Amino acid sequence: MLQKVANTVKGLSVDAVQKANSGHPGMPVGCAELGSFIFSEILSHYPNDPAWPDRDRFVLSAGHGSMLLYSLLFLSGYNISIEDLKKFRQLESSTPGHPEYRETEGVEATTGPLGQGLGNAVGMAIAERMMSERYNTERHSIVDHYTYVLASDGDFMEGISSEVGSLAGHLGLGKLIVFYDSNEISIEGSTDLTFTENVPARFESFGWHTVESVDGYDYGELNNAVKKAWAEDEKPTLIEVKTKIAKGAPTLEDDASSHGAPLGEDEIRGLKEHIDLPPDKKFYVPEEVKDFWHDKLAELRCNYNSWQEEFKDWKETNDELFQSWQNAQNLEIPKSFYQCLEDMDMNFAAATRKSAGKVLSKIMEEVNYLVGGSADLAPSNKTYQEEMGDIQAGNYSGRNFHFGVREHGMGGIINGISLHKGLRPFGATFLMFSDYMRPAIRLAAMMGLPNIYIFTHDSIFIGEDGPTHQPVEQLESLRLIPNLKVLRPADSEEVLLAWKQALKNQEGPTALILTRQDVPFLDKDKEPSVKRGGYVVKESLAPDAILMASGSEVSLALEISKRLKKDSVKTRVISVPDRYEFYELLKKDDKILKPDSSLKVVLEAGVSNGWHKFIGPDDFVISVEDFGYSAPGDEVGKYFGFDKVKISDKIISKLNNRNLV
Repeated sequence: MLQKVANTVKGLSVDAVQKANSGHPGMPVGCAELGSFIFSEILSHYPNDPAWPDRDRFVLSAGHGSMLLYSLLFLSGYNISIEDLKKFRQLESSTPGHPEYRETEGVEATTGPLGQGLGNAVGMAIAERMMSERYNTERHSIVDHYTYVLASDGDFMEGISSEVGSLAGHLGLGKLIVFYDSNEISIEGSTDLTFTENVPARFESFGWHTVESVDGYDYGELNNAVKKAWAEDEKPTLIEVKTKIAKGAPTLEDDASSHGAPLGEDEIRGLKEHIDLPPDKKFYVPEEVKDFWHDKLAELRCNYNSWQEEFKDWKETNDELFQSWQNAQNLEIPKSFYQCLEDMDMNFAAATRKSAGKVLSKIMEEVNYLVGGSADLAPSNKTYQEEMGDIQAGNYSGRNFHFGVREHGMGGIINGISLHKGLRPFGATFLMFSDYMRPAIRLAAMMGLPNIYIFTHDSIFIGEDGPTHQPVEQLESLRLIPNLKVLRPADSEEVLLAWKQALKNQEGPTALILTRQDVPFLDKDKEPSVKRGGYVVKESLAPDAILMASGSEVSLALEISKRLKKDSVKTRVISVPDRYEFYELLKKDDKILKPDSSLKVVLEAGVSNGWHKFIGPDDFVISVEDFGYSAPGDEVGKYFGFDKVKISDKIISKLNNRNLV
């Protein structure tokens, strides 16, 4: 019967790709047997409740093979119709070209950029272990599930696979099982062109249990391999599955051309004849296959109902744990806690990384589902919590992660922790190295994950480490990512407000951009606001010049304002911790930048690109349009023009030219 299911998956997949005239048929056809085996024989899930907390997670890291996943979700009873399959890759369909979280019921993660799904799965497996430590009792085991991954040769070529594979082995994630689809084909041809390493040996060196050379078309071999994986509870398992791309196609089996283009009508006819499907019927599902999945759903319902009964008993006997569970699942924070944050004494001068660390400590005392760590930079990022324990192999009760020097892997892993639900993660590194994790950040924004990124050492002012470590374009590049909230606070008080906004932002990730160097506590004329995007720090009702800045440059703007006052130049200073929200504010109320005749000046210790929409052709930006230098931070800043005397003189000169002074 499993072979009939697999053949049906093949037929549905090639028909959908052909109808769309676009897609990747080779992998769904080559892995139909493996996918059918996973969904029908080993995966604990319940299509009528896709969000069931104790379901097994299945991640298709090789997201280009999305029709394999859509076909299996459709057959097993998720809310996907045959019409949805017919709309594969069409506008606003629920079956996009690569799997998208929240767009298709049953899809656990947005995948497609190769290797990211592996990282997500490692995060999910970590979350499962952590939550089992938190919520299971001697009588009840309400968190006890596996994370399965189907990954391709391309996934293992990407560097992120080594980063997350190494950490997963170190952490001993025994409930993580990865199926390696070793078909030895990539877009350009045979993997012999570039990829001749022994992948199982690599992962064995990482501390994984490996099962090699399993026949992907022998259900007995697949079953034995999984049993071996289940028996190993102290190591993650890699199962190398030998498959053939486009298995059964008359002329394209084992051919790289079947990877990313429709097979064509003649090839599809030949394939269907070979696997006993009616060659002239499109999107055909035999009645016995429908009956098989109907019966399978009844089995799954039994397991699901048993868990519900156990959960009910656990809930009734563990009231405090249940409340913690509810808060974590819903990311609930009492309103009183926000007031508690505002009552913190934050009126002091310090590097914003230090004041952010102080706020983080307070938050973690009260919000027990907030977890995270740094890419080997915790002493610099100020994220480590001494009293809260470390996550290590065999001990998942702590809350501090040591990600190692693995920014790319950290990004993928914290996405997986968020996707799992029940924990909210943060990850920290220097702003410069956000480049390493940009693909994962972009996917987090796309999926609407509530991750928090802590990026310290935010500008040329870090000084002596030089241009390799001085971010210039990184802040602007993060601001370009849709649905990523980027907050750059100017002092300790703004830091607290930024953290408050980060906690409230649960529809997407937040990046906190923080200084290495000390910054003063700002003397403010008005109540500070991060929520509105910007606010007036120093007011003048009829300013000759309006200065805008974020982060450490706000204090410089205030120094310039004081100097200009001696020359009878009236200035307004605006702090812009959230430039996106500030722009939205100006659409509704642009009084903050009035009068139009005032000179607009922006201070940004990075590239200027996005600031030009706030100024006119006669205004100017002091920025950094080149890489930095190795020297003390103040000297580097002055070299690039961040000097109160020079900027003040330039403002006076500009105003004189306008005949305003």
